[in-house]
Amino acid sequence: MQYLVDTNIISEIMKKAPNKGVVEWFSRQEEIFFSVITIEEIYYGLSRKNLIQKLTWFKQFSADKATVLEITDKISFWSGEKRGNLAESGKIVTMADSLIAATAHDYGLILATRNIKDFQHFGIAVVNPFSIN
Repeated sequence: MQYLVDTNIISEIMKKAPNKGVVEWFSRQEEIFFSVITIEEIYYGLSRKNLIQKLTWFKQFSADKATVLEITDKISFWSGEKRGNLAESGKIVTMADSLIAATAHDYGLILATRNIKDFQHFGIAVVNPFSIN
């Protein structure tokens, strides 16, 4: 199985004392995929807090160990349609979450996230590494 790793999983891995279940799950992954949205969110969070050492680690990790998936027209179309349909039915989701869900859908990946509820209405497969023993 291949996973699109959400921002909260990467953030957890960078903690001084990360969740052991997440660390074990993460270490079993042969390939790491994440969206360009995750890069923006990580850079924003680390830059805002001036965490240069973690930002340096993330840059190197991204270059050496991860496959970063870009947003294509097809992903944008799917995201916009799903997000619009969800909004029409009263379910408001962020553009970032919608684009991450669309990326997982387009590449046939399972989304690994702590925030299952943010993605439950997209019809994609999700897993919460925080709840895996």
